[in-house]
This record gives sequence, structure tokens and C-alpha cells, in this order.
Amino acid sequence: MKLLLDTHAVLWWLDDHPRLSAAAREAIADPANECWLSAISVFEIETKHRLGKLSLPAALTHGWADTVRLENWSLLPVSVPHATWAGKHPSAHGDPFDRILAAQAELDGLTLVTVDPIFADFATPTLW
Repeated sequence: MKLLLDTHAVLWWLDDHPRLSAAAREAIADPANECWLSAISVFEIETKHRLGKLSLPAALTHGWADTVRLENWSLLPVSVPHATWAGKHPSAHGDPFDRILAAQAELDGLTLVTVDPIFADFATPTLW
């Protein structure tokens, strides 16, 4: 299975947080699954950290490149097709981070690992 990690799933995985569901934890840990980290999640996390709204997980002490390599994740850039689909998506949801993640999951055939029920409005495949 190809998984795209929602921003909170990334944070909860890196912090070993109990709010991460057992199904999500198992799927992320399964070496048979591909885990993808979106550049938009990195942007969201770094922005919230800069604004003082979020502490970075200890796993990020050595930066994103080391964390991604150690977790064996792949990085997913935001492309023009992603941005176009997110901007034109018929869902009325206004969060630009969620709109990009939905577009990436839908266009790239990924299952979004998320607790957020808003993605049902996008018809995005999810796992929690």
C-alpha cells in the first residue's frame, strides 16, 4: 500500500503519540508499505513551529533529510498538477494544506493516513 501521511500523522508517529491509531501505526511500520511525506506537511510543521504553535519532535533534531532517510519515507513535492487540482477541487473545504494533501493522494494513487473526517468530502482514500 502507498501511504501519504497527514501532518498530524507525521507528528504523532515521530513522537510515538498514543493518539496515532493502531491501524495507522501498523501500516506505517509495515515495510511492505511505501510511506510518503508531502513537502506541504514539512511547510505546515515548520510554519507552526516558527509561530510558536508547535514544538518539533525530538526525531527532527538532525533535520528533515535525516529523519526521512531513517524512517525510509519518500518525499512528495507539490507539483503544478497537485496545485491545480487542489485549487479547482469541488470540495468547499478552505484549509490549503488539506486541499494539497487531498490532491496529492487522489492524483498519485495514495491512501491518506489521517484522523480528519473532512477528507470524506474530498472522496480521498483514507486509513485510520
